[in-house]
Amino acid sequence: MAQALNQALRDAMTDDDSVLVFGEDVGPLGGVFRVTDGLNAEFGDKRCFDTPLAESGIVGLAVGLAMHGMRPVVEMQFDAFAYPAFEQVVSHVAKLRNRTRGALSAPMVIRVPFAGGIGGVEHHCDSSEAYYAHTPGLHVVTPATVADAYGLLRAAIASPDPVVFLEPKKLYWSKEEVDLTRPVPPIGRAQVLREGSDATLIAYGPAVPPALEAAEIAAQDGRSLQVIDVRSIVPFDDETVCKAVRSTGRAVVVAEATGFASVASEIVARVTERCFHHLAAPVRRVVGFDIPYPPPKLEHFQLPSVDRILDAVEDLQWEDS
Repeated sequence: MAQALNQALRDAMTDDDSVLVFGEDVGPLGGVFRVTDGLNAEFGDKRCFDTPLAESGIVGLAVGLAMHGMRPVVEMQFDAFAYPAFEQVVSHVAKLRNRTRGALSAPMVIRVPFAGGIGGVEHHCDSSEAYYAHTPGLHVVTPATVADAYGLLRAAIASPDPVVFLEPKKLYWSKEEVDLTRPVPPIGRAQVLREGSDATLIAYGPAVPPALEAAEIAAQDGRSLQVIDVRSIVPFDDETVCKAVRSTGRAVVVAEATGFASVASEIVARVTERCFHHLAAPVRRVVGFDIPYPPPKLEHFQLPSVDRILDAVEDLQWEDS
């Protein structure tokens, strides 16, 4: 996935001279996760460069550049280090189009390596999607596949609106043979990754692989589970998700973030409101616990495991159980 993201940045910079990449250690080092590897050497210090350790300054610089016709792509390095820039994101990035009555926009991408699964120490793993999703004016997307990493990032860079691009850290090293020239669904569209008829698993980002694994195991026990990859948290694809839930009548939402006031909570509410008369059981959630992100040795308790997903599926009021 890291190579796919790197290729997306390279291709976007090749196609459009207004695309700039900057952040902490993204220059000669190539980024902590090597997503920007080689871009400084290929495009020079004016198009791919290091910044001071100042997240607020990075986003503030991007706002100014975007106002003057550039398309900045900034890296926050780690999710829990991005919060000093949150004031810039909420007060300026998200509101620029509205504040200027449409005269100016902020066509920029804020790349945020997010979530857990890598054994990161304090401030190196967090699930911050709800903060961004709760802010009107932002698009929020997250890839779960290599193909989506490339296609979604290209779409984010081309977007006329600001996009928070959440990169699941534990999937950086995932490998997949894909044709990067093949179109992927645009921002705003979910995708059915596995067909099924008994229940629907709704997941995004790092929660998609365990959802797929749970569906595979359930199939061996006679349960046919459908798996939806949300992909685009904002805008949210009600049509695809609700069509899937109506076809099965049962649903489980899977996400790493803590459950209270979360994106998972919003999905449950939307599905319940729109699919109530099609549901055979309450929509369940498998999410992180409402605690600060745990240290590495306890991290596996926080992440939605295959066993927890299967337990939730079995709790969907099956008539044959």
